[in-house]
Parts: sequence; structure tokens; C-alpha cells
Amino acid sequence: MNKIKVRLADWHKDNADIRRIREAVFIAEQSVPPELEWDSDDNQAIHFLAMEDDYAIGTARLLPDGQIGRVSVLKDWRGLKVGDALMQAAILEAQNRDLRQQMLTAQVHATAFYERLGFRVVSEEFLEAGIPHVDMVRDSKPL
Repeated sequence: MNKIKVRLADWHKDNADIRRIREAVFIAEQSVPPELEWDSDDNQAIHFLAMEDDYAIGTARLLPDGQIGRVSVLKDWRGLKVGDALMQAAILEAQNRDLRQQMLTAQVHATAFYERLGFRVVSEEFLEAGIPHVDMVRDSKPL
């Protein structure tokens, strides 16, 4: 695990890695239609890549309003705290940008993961891309 680092990514320069990860996780594994996966928010988002040496293994994005999303880790690297590292990087970046509240839409099976990071469920369960989700919020303490 100590070889895994999270860095800020550039949507244009790192596009192939971001797309490879999200296509593997959301489109191939979870059957999310491509037209729902790719949106105009990617252009304005701050992107993160989790790297093992020079190989990208996970990604996430932070929108200007504090919405964290598209958190995805390739199957072979799950269970190694890669998701935690991505989320911690996104939360820290949000706090550095004075975004006092972070929000996300979580797949229901992942709510305990996000709760460990300080998020709380703030909605009823709903379907998005055919997958049960809930909205979650985390309030930051001032830095």
C-alpha cells in the first residue's frame, strides 16, 4: 500500500487513465450507460488519480460546489484503502477551497464506507442508472 499515492489529475492530459478506470468500474462492471457516465461536469471538475507507481488504479472528482463523485477503484486494488485515500484527497481539496460542506450521491452498498469518513445520509433511497443510491453530506470543521 505504501506505493499507492493520490495526485491531482488533469482532465485533458490524464483523460485516458480516468476513462479507463471509470469505464471498467461503472460501464463494464455496473452496466451504467456511457451517456450517463460522461457529462459536462468533467470539464470543470478537479480530478484525482490514485497511482501505484506509474499505473492509475482509481479516480474521483470534486465539483466546484463541493460535490464529490465518480469515486472508482479497479477491482484488483479494492480492499487496499485506495478509496479512502481518494476520498481524503478530495475532502482536503474541498476544505482548501473553503467548501465547508461536501456532498455525494452514494450507492447504497457503499454508505458505511462514506459514513466512516464523516458523511451522513440526507435522502431517501432512489434509483440512478438502475442502482440504489442515497444523497450524503459531510460538514467540515474550519481548517
